[in-house]
Amino acid sequence: MSEILSGLIQAVGEQLQSPQTAYVRTTYERLSALGFNDARIREEIADCLGEELDEMLALHRLFDEKNYRRLLDQLPWPDEPESLNGLKDL
Repeated sequence: MSEILSGLIQAVGEQLQSPQTAYVRTTYERLSALGFNDARIREEIADCLGEELDEMLALHRLFDEKNYRRLLDQLPWPDEPESLNGLKDL
């Protein structure tokens, strides 16, 4: 696992505990109810966070919580997710 992905997964862990990001916990619980394990759920959420961060950098804009939530709402992806942002390939 890359350092970047590891850092994103750590950030997801913090979001799961924060009342300001209760929607991340909701996504976690939804995916868990579908039978996904903890590691897979955290990686998928981290992919969404990484995608939003990539867009921030590419578009020179602030973090877009609405976009992040939209990405989370799209989970799970139909197949085993290949990172949208290429972090798993680093």
